[in-house]
Amino acid sequence: MAEMDTSSGGGHKKGPGVKKGKKLSTRIDLTPMVDLGFLLITFFMFTTTLAKPKTMEINMPYKDKNLTEEEKNKLKASAAMTILLSKDHRIYYYEGIGDDPVLKVTGFKAKDGIRDALIAKKKLVAGLKQSGALGPKDEMTVLIKPDSTSTYSDLVNMLDEMSINDVRTYAIIDISTTEQGFISATEKASGL
Repeated sequence: MAEMDTSSGGGHKKGPGVKKGKKLSTRIDLTPMVDLGFLLITFFMFTTTLAKPKTMEINMPYKDKNLTEEEKNKLKASAAMTILLSKDHRIYYYEGIGDDPVLKVTGFKAKDGIRDALIAKKKLVAGLKQSGALGPKDEMTVLIKPDSTSTYSDLVNMLDEMSINDVRTYAIIDISTTEQGFISATEKASGL
């Protein structure tokens, strides 16, 4: 609090021979200001939201105890798409699960890129569901297989494409030696 001396005995007369009173300095107590500062700091600490870490949510498959192991892993080839990530940001993909694949080459930023391929496959699967060729529980499934020459950023970009195109069922699987042979044969044939 501020303290001031206000004890002047009545009116002060001016003139010669009149003693002037001593001027006292004011003293300010800053304790309440410090208390207020700490209260504000604690208020803002409790009311602000901290930055949330950016993570991807992974949905694990539903476990049905009545199904056999073969029925759990059953995947219809007409609803599947396999994507092979390779060097130089190239993406090889084919429809199905690898019975007799016809590899197509694209990239993330190509005119007919992987996004267009995913959209086309999604429309095809929706059409098969409406026609009755696929059951109501069958969904489009994407198998992502990164090669040892692919980069981590390609895998992250592929997962982003899954999120952008609302592909709910996908798996990251090791690439087989047969598929690596498909990639090398396609590269030799196209001169890459």
